[in-house]
Amino acid sequence: MTNLKIVFMGTPEFAVGILETIVTAQYQVVGVVTAPDRPAGRGQKIRFSAVKEYAMSQNIPVLQPLNLKDPGFLMELKALDANLQVVVAFRMLPAVVWQMPALGTFNLHASLLPQYRGAAPINWAIINGEQRTGVTTFFIDDKIDTGAMILKKETAIGADEDLGSLHDRLMELGSVAVVETLALIASGNAEPQKQPETAELKAAPKLNRENTRIDFTQGVREIRNLVRGLSPYPAAWANFVDGKNEHAVKIFAVNALTEQHEKAPGTITIAEKRFLIAAADGIIEITELQFPGKKRMAARDFLNGYPLSPAARAN
Repeated sequence: MTNLKIVFMGTPEFAVGILETIVTAQYQVVGVVTAPDRPAGRGQKIRFSAVKEYAMSQNIPVLQPLNLKDPGFLMELKALDANLQVVVAFRMLPAVVWQMPALGTFNLHASLLPQYRGAAPINWAIINGEQRTGVTTFFIDDKIDTGAMILKKETAIGADEDLGSLHDRLMELGSVAVVETLALIASGNAEPQKQPETAELKAAPKLNRENTRIDFTQGVREIRNLVRGLSPYPAAWANFVDGKNEHAVKIFAVNALTEQHEKAPGTITIAEKRFLIAAADGIIEITELQFPGKKRMAARDFLNGYPLSPAARAN
């Protein structure tokens, strides 16, 4: 049994759950590498990453390089004398970093590889209407999410599940997968398998302003999946035009109604305190939204205080 000395690399809340499980399982974490502190919020106060907050609470040394090839950082990383590195939701590593430990560097990815390689696998699995997803641990190589797989764990995606709930479930599943992977490596029983070749690869690109925007010329199922896959963060959005006013409105929850109609996509109808928008093959009922400068609220509550004109449209 090899005594593991681990450096953990990660930044967001998803990574914290994994790191906490590693520590609770009494593996030795000799250091953490995370993103530099950044100003955030209206006051632009300096905010630590979620991983840094947890590492400090456990008295684990923290490194926060701006450049992963910086000689000073590489010296500090080497001085930690780790024999294994674990990566969860972090940057792409240069070879000089992932090749450093004797036992290698493995990553936890929140998809069933080789599908959904990329920055936002949880989001895109829901957006694309998948019924199953999972997590994969694999040894990092010189490309993005292509290395030899160590183990996979699968789970169903609920018909009404959104990003928030699936994120939390995959964090728990990922924690189990990482601890099992550590045990396999420590015992010398890890048997990495090359990722299979497949004709259709579904990507998980970084989310941006364009691919999070609702297109009401699509079907109601596609729109509902987009909303679920982006709720609660960063949230799908649509541009609401009401006379001379335009508002970029975040949409957090909808119902997909397969009703026949002859309305142009994007036509807004307010009926009995219901916020309805025409789509290609039915009606989208907005149930939770947030106008700029307002709180997130139920559509019914919004309509009580902020009535739209009959000419309002969404695009």
